[in-house]
Amino acid sequence: MFDALRNLDAWKRGCRFAVDVIRLLDSCPNRVFRDQLSRSSLSVASNLAEGYARESGKDRIRFLVIAKGSCTECWTQLLIGSKAGLIEKDAATSLAAEAEELAAMIAGLIKYFRRKEA
Repeated sequence: MFDALRNLDAWKRGCRFAVDVIRLLDSCPNRVFRDQLSRSSLSVASNLAEGYARESGKDRIRFLVIAKGSCTECWTQLLIGSKAGLIEKDAATSLAAEAEELAAMIAGLIKYFRRKEA
């Protein structure tokens, strides 16, 4: 299970995404915003990992859907934080694009596992 997860591109990118978001937030003055965005970014790779650990296909899909939702949450928060001047605009824009790509990768995994369940 751990080897399969370590080889999963979406999980690797999700981990890098969380690290990049957390680094971006180092200089963010708003503690509430910083905490919410860091939690949602951590949720992406964490839910991918939890889904892969589940034995039931339905459970796996459920956690993948949560991970995809967390990508969308991060995307929204990055755009809001950038417009509010809480985080650097160029970095936020780049990370928002990464969140979109991650969500698309996870959508592909969801599609794969749904077909496998059918």
